[in-house]
Amino acid sequence: MRHLFIILSIVLIGLGCNTKNKQGNVSIRGSIKGLKKGTLYLQKVKDTILINLDSLVIEGDPQFTFHTDVQEPEIHYLHLDKHDGAQYNDRIDFFAEPGEVIINTSLNGFEKNVAIVGGKNQMKLQEFKKMNRRFNDRNLRLLKENFEAKKQNDQEKLIENDEIYKRLLKQRYLYTINFAMNNRKLEVAPYITMQEVFDANITYLDTVANSLSKRVRKSKYGKQLIEYIKKRKAEDAEIVQENEKK
Repeated sequence: MRHLFIILSIVLIGLGCNTKNKQGNVSIRGSIKGLKKGTLYLQKVKDTILINLDSLVIEGDPQFTFHTDVQEPEIHYLHLDKHDGAQYNDRIDFFAEPGEVIINTSLNGFEKNVAIVGGKNQMKLQEFKKMNRRFNDRNLRLLKENFEAKKQNDQEKLIENDEIYKRLLKQRYLYTINFAMNNRKLEVAPYITMQEVFDANITYLDTVANSLSKRVRKSKYGKQLIEYIKKRKAEDAEIVQENEKK
């Protein structure tokens, strides 16, 4: 669900496209090694729409600085337009919270080689992503093994891999739920729950929501999770009613 904003609706709205003399409670700075020319955008999602908060034309100097204001920790994005026609590539997500965020990366590995230093939510987000990549890597290995098994018509191997995949999926979901509960005092908890396990059993989602601190429950992502759970429960109730009528 990490790129849900792309599916919902993407409208780029330029708001204040010059960082000069702009102030805020968040300072975002860094460097893009190897970048000679391009446009860097600071973005966030507002009402399911991706908007531009600021932009910077880079010509020669790969360093950048943005300033913005946040009322609470919230996911922002750095989008690099290399003028290559790719609309959805080259986008880094990070938690913006009061203070300084340092983002260093490279032109050729804009998303892959990024190193971010930020606040508590960003640190926990990176911790989660590191573990999640391990799950994804294991899943990719299974896909490759399945491809070879299908070529060899190895039904036994396909059945075995299917069971491994189910266990892996369960492990990933349980890890995410536990991670969210262990970080219930941070906004990253409801955020990753909505991003990664939104389709989990409603009981698990309820457990996460009920564990959140009062402050986080009132945050943007806390409210989104609670509202989503209410919607899921209402939909489930409708299905039960329809089945009872049959």
